[in-house]
Amino acid sequence: MEDVEASHLKNGSNDGEFECEFTPAEQRKIIHRIDRRLVVTVGVLYCISLMDRTNLSAAAIAGMTKELVLELPYPAGSTVSRYSVVTLVFFTTYIVFQPPSTIIVRKLGPRIHLSTIVVLWGAVMIGMGFVKDWESLAGLRVILGILEAGFFPSCVYLLSTWYTRYDVGKRYSVFYILGSLASACAGILAYGLMQMNGLQGLTGWRWIFIIEGALTCALGLGSYFALVDFPDKAHKSWKFLTEREAKFIIDRVDRDRGDAAPQVFSASKFFRAALDLKIWAYALIFFNTTTVSYALAYFLPIILQRNMGFSVGAAQCLVAPPYAFAGIVMYATGYLGDKYHLRGPIIAFNMVLCLIGLPIMGFHKSAAVRYFGVFLTTAGANSNVPATMSYQANNIRGQWKRAFCSATLVGFGGIGGIAGGLVFRTQDAPTYHPGLYACIAACCFTLVILAVMTPVLIMQNKKAARGEVELEDSDEDHQRGFRYTI
Repeated sequence: MEDVEASHLKNGSNDGEFECEFTPAEQRKIIHRIDRRLVVTVGVLYCISLMDRTNLSAAAIAGMTKELVLELPYPAGSTVSRYSVVTLVFFTTYIVFQPPSTIIVRKLGPRIHLSTIVVLWGAVMIGMGFVKDWESLAGLRVILGILEAGFFPSCVYLLSTWYTRYDVGKRYSVFYILGSLASACAGILAYGLMQMNGLQGLTGWRWIFIIEGALTCALGLGSYFALVDFPDKAHKSWKFLTEREAKFIIDRVDRDRGDAAPQVFSASKFFRAALDLKIWAYALIFFNTTTVSYALAYFLPIILQRNMGFSVGAAQCLVAPPYAFAGIVMYATGYLGDKYHLRGPIIAFNMVLCLIGLPIMGFHKSAAVRYFGVFLTTAGANSNVPATMSYQANNIRGQWKRAFCSATLVGFGGIGGIAGGLVFRTQDAPTYHPGLYACIAACCFTLVILAVMTPVLIMQNKKAARGEVELEDSDEDHQRGFRYTI
């Protein structure tokens, strides 16, 4: 990650330089230590989270669909398959249980909260390897949704409390890159686990859930020792930082946006954030993004097999290169966004990539060219996840508003997961054109939101510069001068 000039931070005001007892070199060492301990740890856990929630597609083409008869419609006579039901029931609880998670993580602390739910959902994953019917699989997916609901918004919130606004884009990118790595490697890993078919009398797809679940439990236990708390309590987390170093981080974030100090929970403060229309705009952008990214996560191996004619083994392994390419695009756009203080244009660029890739992926006659379209679509959709997280993190202030926004953002991402689990229907195989149209519409909708949001933010910044308004108002004089990031 790029070194940050921690000795000179600005928030749009005339507060001057950030004076600190540490030299610039010492400051960089502290921040890089946080990168290694915090970003890598939550990134590895997110890698497992994403793998556990999206390995259905790998199991589906490995024999689960036939064994559990998942292609039949449910209910009888409907156009929704049992497979789609199994994918979407996860999101019913995933969405509902997200808002409380950012409150709980602040009360319990990240180490206890996150490590506990990771171990528990790993146990659920192991159980999925022993189901006898599709109803049991759906029930376990509901429980998985409850447990995973607390993970992603808590991580987004935790990361935002540690970094200044123009450091966080790269960190979100690395966090999500590790998730993309999971998506890239999941198919290859699943193909390897399929070879255990017949061992202990279990079919290959069951071993995908069992082994990956056991790995999740092991990492969950280890995460208790690796995770760190919020900055105000970090010096107590296994001597991760000294009290002086923790104070440096708190002062640094406070100088940037003025919300580093913990605040007593108030329901009115938490829910008052709902009155800010920007929060719902960020949430809608995230919904559009996850509609496309989850559609790829749940159906890409199936599309590669049925639409492009690849074998089961090839379809599992060919998932990896597009996600590897997405990781490159993701970090590059995160780096540029932080360097030039841009968020909206980065999101627009990612959506344009999708709008180029989706028609190629769906309508070109050559399977090889359609596979190239998969690269563009996967890169655009997945790169937009950290880009949107950075966009909202840069343009809000206040502990509980930040907590509400994280929960709302990820909640709408869960709704996008429901949409993504339904867009590619069984009856539309092998072309899946209706699903492609839905993904194209989602990308266009994001561009429309940006076209409305950007002039509004520019206008508000100009009003603030003239002294007509105070953006994201604060009671503290030293926290004034906040400006929106376009």
